Amino acid sequence: MTQNTPHGDQPELDLKKYIREIPDFPKPGILFYDISTLIRNADAWQIATARLARAIAPWQPDLLAGIESRGFLTAAPVAMRLGCGFIMLRKPGKLPGKTISLKYGLEYGQDELHIQADAIKPGQRVVVLDDLLATGGTLSASIKLLQNVGAEVVGTSVLVELDGLGGRDKLDVPLHSLLTYPA
Repeated sequence: MTQNTPHGDQPELDLKKYIREIPDFPKPGILFYDISTLIRNADAWQIATARLARAIAPWQPDLLAGIESRGFLTAAPVAMRLGCGFIMLRKPGKLPGKTISLKYGLEYGQDELHIQADAIKPGQRVVVLDDLLATGGTLSASIKLLQNVGAEVVGTSVLVELDGLGGRDKLDVPLHSLLTYPA
């Protein structure tokens, strides 16, 4: 018989063993943390989303916002667990209807995020989710875009944080990281 913690997690389950490390992807010198190996393991994925939901619940969000595209994979099932809505932050030309955008700089150029103009009611409590936090440019821009449309961004959460790249320092809201790796 397996002993469970009060929250139903197996006490010794190390989710890091379900994250595949791929050297030199997408370019030489980069170590890529592949979450697809976590997602395809039903038990590990259930535990990961339960842990994320438990960490986010105290922020009492109305909506979870997922950043294109792997942030959708994280935010949607956690929103279902919490019983709240889910919205998408997408690249240009991907959302129907009127959108509001924000252009932002990255270490390798510029990018842009869009949200549907009617996605947020002023004052709604939003938590932003993504798969990975590295330098923080995209997550920081997501927070700013949501704030620009009237959201109260109460927190952020990621599956993986690369510690030491300064991403956490660019955020002006609380951050929960499920797993942390050295950069």
